[in-house]
Amino acid sequence: MSNILSNLNDRQKEAVMETEGPVLVLAGAGSGKTTVLVNRIAYMISEKNILPWNILAITFTNKAANEMKERIDKLLGDTANNIWVGTFHSVCVKILRTCIDLLGYGRDFIIYDTADTRTLMKECLRELNIDEKSFPHRNVLSIISNAKNDLMDAPTFENIYRNDYRMNIISKIYYRYQTKLRKNNALDFDDIILNTVKILSENPDVLAKYRDKFKYILVDEYQDTNNSQYLLINLLAGEHHNLCVVGDDDQSIYKFRGANINNILNFNDDFPEVKKITLDQNYRSTQNILDTANSVIKNNNGRLGKSLWTSQGEGEKVLVYTGTNEYDEARYIAKEVKEHFNEIGTFSDCAVLYRTNAQSRVIEEMLMRENIPYRVLSGLRFYDRKEIKDIVAYLRVIYNPNDDVSLARIINEPKRKIGNATLEKARNIAEENGTSLYDVVSHADNYPEFKTAIKKLLDFSEIINSLIKIRDTVPINELASRVMNDTGYMPALMLEDTTESKTRIENLGEFMSVIMEFEKNEETGSTLGEFLESITLVSDVDGYDENEDSVVLMTIHSAKGLEFPIVFLSGLEEGIFPGMRSMNSEEDIEEERRLCYVAITRAKQRLYITKTVSRTLYGKTTPTIPSRFFNEIPKEYVEDKTAVKPKIAEGFQKMGFYNIPDKKKNTYTPIQKTDAVYSDYKAGDIIEHRKFGRGEILKATPCGNDCILEIQFESIGFKRLMAAFSNVKKIN
Repeated sequence: MSNILSNLNDRQKEAVMETEGPVLVLAGAGSGKTTVLVNRIAYMISEKNILPWNILAITFTNKAANEMKERIDKLLGDTANNIWVGTFHSVCVKILRTCIDLLGYGRDFIIYDTADTRTLMKECLRELNIDEKSFPHRNVLSIISNAKNDLMDAPTFENIYRNDYRMNIISKIYYRYQTKLRKNNALDFDDIILNTVKILSENPDVLAKYRDKFKYILVDEYQDTNNSQYLLINLLAGEHHNLCVVGDDDQSIYKFRGANINNILNFNDDFPEVKKITLDQNYRSTQNILDTANSVIKNNNGRLGKSLWTSQGEGEKVLVYTGTNEYDEARYIAKEVKEHFNEIGTFSDCAVLYRTNAQSRVIEEMLMRENIPYRVLSGLRFYDRKEIKDIVAYLRVIYNPNDDVSLARIINEPKRKIGNATLEKARNIAEENGTSLYDVVSHADNYPEFKTAIKKLLDFSEIINSLIKIRDTVPINELASRVMNDTGYMPALMLEDTTESKTRIENLGEFMSVIMEFEKNEETGSTLGEFLESITLVSDVDGYDENEDSVVLMTIHSAKGLEFPIVFLSGLEEGIFPGMRSMNSEEDIEEERRLCYVAITRAKQRLYITKTVSRTLYGKTTPTIPSRFFNEIPKEYVEDKTAVKPKIAEGFQKMGFYNIPDKKKNTYTPIQKTDAVYSDYKAGDIIEHRKFGRGEILKATPCGNDCILEIQFESIGFKRLMAAFSNVKKIN
C-alpha cells in the first residue's frame, strides 16, 4: 500500500481510499486526476480485494485510456489485463458484440466514421429527392446526432416534430438514414451508445449480467458526458451505487457535441449520499497562471466553485501583446518562438492556441517565413488519407459484404471502367430487390440492364470472393497485402510513378506497420473485425506525438487534456473569443469562458496572450476590442510587451458588431441598436422577398445593429440572410 499512497496529497489519498458508494471527485486542471484514478484502482484490488473483472473504468480518448492501462500495469502487473478500461464507445462496442442481435443486427457489424456517414447521408438526400442546398448534409447529420444523444430514435423524433415543417422533413431523412445503416449492418458513432442503452433498458437479464459484472465503475471527464452516456452510467451503477465520477465543471467545453454540464452539477440529485472531494492543488502551472485562470472563471455563475493553487512558486507574469493586425500578431509569436529556440534549443515546448481554425493561416505563413517547424493538430488524419480509406474500405467489404458505402468507394479503385451510371443501376436494382449492392454485383449476369459491364462486375466480385475465402485463415497483415496486390491497387500506384503515388505507397507501408503493431498487442485481439473497430475509434489527439520537435498549432478544443511549457493564446478579442454566435446567450458565454480557462491552464511556465487592433477574417477587415475575458484578468498578473502601442481604431462602436466595455465596472453593456426596424423581425413572421418569393422566418438572431434571419421559402427552401441586405418585407 505504501507505493500506492506514498506520493499522494491528503485529498488525493481520500479520493483513492473512499471506495464504497457514490463519489464525486472535483478535479481541477493539473491536479493529478489520472494519478488518483490509477491508484484508486490499484488500491481497490490490492487492499480491498476487489476482483479486477468487477471494475469498469471509462474515459473519453484512446490516448487517456492507454495511459491509464500502462500506469495500472506498472502497479499491478498482469492483473490489470482483467480490468475493463476504455472509452465510452469501445466499452459499448464490446457489449454490443455479445448481444446486438437482440436489435436485429449481426454481431459482425461495422462502424462508420464521419466520412462514411456523410456519403450515406448524401445518398439519402438524393434518393428522397431533397435539395442539399436547403438541407445541407452536415447540418442534417448534426441534428440527427443530437437526437440520438438525447435518445430519440426516428419514430420518437417524428412524433416530437410532427408540426414543424423543416424538422418533419428531417425525420423522413432520419428514417431513410437508419434504414440504410441497418441494411449495411453498420452503426454510426452515436448508434453505439444509443443501442447499448436500448438493449440494457429493454432486456433486464442483460442489464443484470453487466450490473453483476461491473460492481465498481469509474468515469473520467464526467463533465463531458452527454445524455445517452449519462443514462448508460446510471443504468450500470443503478444497483450497487459504487460509482466514482471524476471531472471539472470549469472544463465543460463540449456543449456542441451534446455534453450536458448539469450531469456533474446535479450529481448529488441522482446520488444524495454522494461523497464530494475537491482536488484544487495544481502540479502543472505557476501560481500567476493559476491566478489568471481563477480570475476569469470566477465570473461564471453555473459552477460548483473552487480556486486552484500550487506550491511551485509565483512564476512569470502573463505576457500580453497587441498587434496592429493579424500579421503583426503572428510576427510577434514567431519572434518569441525563435528566441526560445535560440535559448533552449527546442520548438516542441511551444503551442499556439486559437478559437477558430481560420486564425491559423497567417500564423502558419509567418512560421514558414521564419523557417520554424510546425504541425497543425486536427488537420488531415492519417486514416483520412485517400489510399488508407481505400484499403480500409476493401477490408470492410471483405469483413461485411453488405457494406454498400465501402463497396461503392472501391468498386472502381483502381480504375476498372465501372462508371457511375453502372453503379447507379446496381443501387436501383438492390433497392428494388431489397438486397445488398454486393449481391447484385456478384450476380451481374442475372441482370441484362448491365449489358457490357457484366464481365467487369463479375471480375471485381471474383477478386472480393477470393479474399473473403481467406479472411479467417490468414493473419491480417497478409490479408491486407493480398488486398493491395490482388485488387491491382498497389500495381496501379507503382505504374503511376509520381511524387504523389510514391507518398501514397509510403503511407500504405505505414499502414502495414499499424497492422503489425495491432497483431503484436495481446490486449487488442486478433480478428479483422477487432482491427477495423480499433482504427475507426481513433481520435485526432490520439495521433499527437509529444516527441516531435515542432511548434504545435491547434484549436483550444483540441488542446483539452494536453499541456505545454509555453502557450500562446491568440486572438483574444470580442467577436473572435468569445465568438459572435455566443453573444446573445449567457449560457454560451459561460461555455466560452470555460474554454478560455482551459486554454490558460494548458500553460506550465509561460503564457502569452495576443490580440489585435484590427483583423481580417473571412474576407472582411474590422476594428477590434479586447475580449471581455482579457478584461477580467487583474493588471497585476500581466505584463504588456507591446513595444509601440497601436492606436485603437475610433468609431468601432458605430459599427454595431461589439459590446462596449465599462472600464469602471469591468463589465460589458450591449450596444443600443440605432435602427429599430431589424429588431422587429421574429420567428413566425411571414415575409416576401423580391427574388425568392414568400417565406416564413424560423429564427431571428440579433447581430450588432443587424439581425440574422433564417427563412424557409416556399419556392427554394431554407436560406440564412442578414436583415439589412435581405430585401424582405413583412406581410403579416
